[in-house]
This record gives sequence, structure tokens and C-alpha cells, in this order.
Amino acid sequence: MFTLKSTNPRRGTLKTAHGSIETRFFMPVATTAAMKGLTFDDLHDLNAQLTLCNTYHLHLQPGEDTVDNAGGLHNFMHWNKPILTDSGGFQVFSLLGNNKITDKGVTFRSHLDGRPLFIGPQESITIQHKLGADMIMVFDECPPSTAPLTTIKAAVERTLRWAKQCKEVHEKLCIERENKRYQQYKQWNKQANCSEQELEDAIKYKPMLFAISQGAMNPQLRKHCTEELVAMDFDAYAIGGVAVGESQEEMYQVVDMVTPLLPEDKLRYIMGIGLPHQLEYCISKGIDMFDCVLPMRIARHGTMFMNNGESIRIQNKKYKEDFSILDEDSLSTLSQQHSKSYVHHLFRAHERYGETIAAKQNIAVLMQQLQKIRGIQ
Repeated sequence: MFTLKSTNPRRGTLKTAHGSIETRFFMPVATTAAMKGLTFDDLHDLNAQLTLCNTYHLHLQPGEDTVDNAGGLHNFMHWNKPILTDSGGFQVFSLLGNNKITDKGVTFRSHLDGRPLFIGPQESITIQHKLGADMIMVFDECPPSTAPLTTIKAAVERTLRWAKQCKEVHEKLCIERENKRYQQYKQWNKQANCSEQELEDAIKYKPMLFAISQGAMNPQLRKHCTEELVAMDFDAYAIGGVAVGESQEEMYQVVDMVTPLLPEDKLRYIMGIGLPHQLEYCISKGIDMFDCVLPMRIARHGTMFMNNGESIRIQNKKYKEDFSILDEDSLSTLSQQHSKSYVHHLFRAHERYGETIAAKQNIAVLMQQLQKIRGIQ
């Protein structure tokens, strides 16, 4: 349940069965229900309000039935805050070259063991319900931005058909699984020592279903796709098909084009965006939520965001004798404790601790940026 508190600046509260979230926010990506190099305690230290898990990867390993039998992702990974799961669509289209797309879905082979698999609208929504996330995504087709116009048009029409099917499956499963969700939430709430009334209140929050706007860089197709999705009346809306090879200016053009078409009173999510200056631009256009693997990925290779707006490459020679604190203003205590020289040494020595410091620093900068925008600092 999303409540918009103000539009200038845009602020709101999202209430879920696993707590409330203040917008705007960034979702650290726990692809396989874990963060590379960070613990969930690290995320708590950085005031992360939720995390994102990957449907495709969890479907392959350990499988949604295992997670469901554990009581859902929250119990399985011991994370007591909200979770969003993606649909798996981006991975089956972009990660795997040998796939077959039909109006029913996508046939592909597992990148782990080569076994044949199929995911369509019904499968994606069913998997996400079994994973037990608080927010789930429709199954969509994400064509390359450089694809021929006929390919992009076909992808948009397929995305719209699939969105309608996803909503129908979602609504059916919400009814069928209500009792089982009650038992899952009851198990989860043992830790919080909730009253029976508080537990009953938690049950009323069904998973939010997000539609995803596609259309690549084509203004007419973007408009058509977005308006048709809005007419279907989803819980929230996402802008997909960006950060997939287009220029930053082209990405901004899509944001400028799509955001005014979205309902003002519903959450707005841009997928795969995670550089500080990009967040600042998108927020100015009315976007509420973000996710991206890039901050963690570049951290593992020694590139770090700083709270002064700069980025540094810690392996550079100039940091060998730089004994100044990495970032005194960081939310990360590791960045407040260690010098640039020490972190430079860790990377040069191939010590994993260096990657942990860098990863926590990059997430900290994004969290701090959004906290400042929300007026927390």
C-alpha cells in the first residue's frame, strides 16, 4: 500500500507485511538471496530499507519450492525487511543467447547445467508468489535498444499481453495462497513478538504487482505501452529497457517521456539505474525507487563513490602513501576507520576485505544521497 504524502518534493510511504518504507529509496541487489562481500548486518548498518532478489537465479538454484518450504525468502535468508523480486524476464532475454520466444513465453537452457527450461507470465508470477516477496514484477520482453522497429513493436505488444495475463494469475494466487501466507507471516513474526492483531494487519498486505513500460527509444511505442499499462490499473509502474546499451542522454529522454504518463499516486520505479548523478536526475523527474548491480560490481574492481561527488580508483599509485581516512562523512564505519593507503594495499594484495570496504562504501553513498533528499540529514 503506497501513500503519496507530497508532490513537491515527491515523498511517500510504502507499507508492506514486512515493514514500512519511506520514498525515495535504492534497493541493494541480493541476486541469489545474498550480497557479494556484504552481510545483511552491513545493510542494516547502512539503513537499507529493503533488498531485491533475482527470480531467474533463485528458480535455478535452490528452486522456488525449497524457498516456499522454508517459509518464503524472508525466513530463508533471514531478512526481516521488505523484498522485491524481478520477473526473470531480463535474464532470459539478455543472459542467454540460445532462447526461443513465443507468445506463451521463453524456452531457454540453464546457464548452470544446460537443462531446458520455460518461463512465461504464469510461471514467473507463480515463482514469485512462492518466493514470497512483498513486491513482484510482471513478465515482460526487453528488446535491445538497437533492435529493428518491427522487433521493438512486437516486444511491446507481447509485453502488454503478458502484463494482462500476469495480473490475472496474480489475483488468483492472492486468493488461493492467503492461508499459507498467514502461516508464513506467523512464523516470521515470532521473531518480532507480534500480537495476533498485528499479525492480522500484516496479512492484508498482498504482494504489489508492478507493470513495466517497454518500447526502447521509440517515443510512440513508449507512449502506447505506458498508456495501455496504466489503463490496466496495476499497483505500481516501472520503466524498463534502460541501462541496456543506450547513451545516458537517451536514457534521460525515456525518463522525460514516460514519467508524466504515470499515475501520480502510485510508485514509480526505474530499473537498473545506480550512479549518483543519475539518481539525482531521475528523482528530479519524479522517480521513487531504484536498483542497480553496478555500484557493487565496480567496487569489487576498486572504483568507489565519495560523498563529495567524486569517484576514485583506489589502486592508483597516488593512494599508496595517502594516509587520510577513506571517507570521514560515510555511513560506513569501515570507510571512517581505514585509510586510503590501507585500502589501496588490500586491493594490491588481492585481499577480499578491500572489496568489502569498497562495496559497503558505494552502497553507503547511495543511501546517504537518498537520505539527504528525504530530509533525514
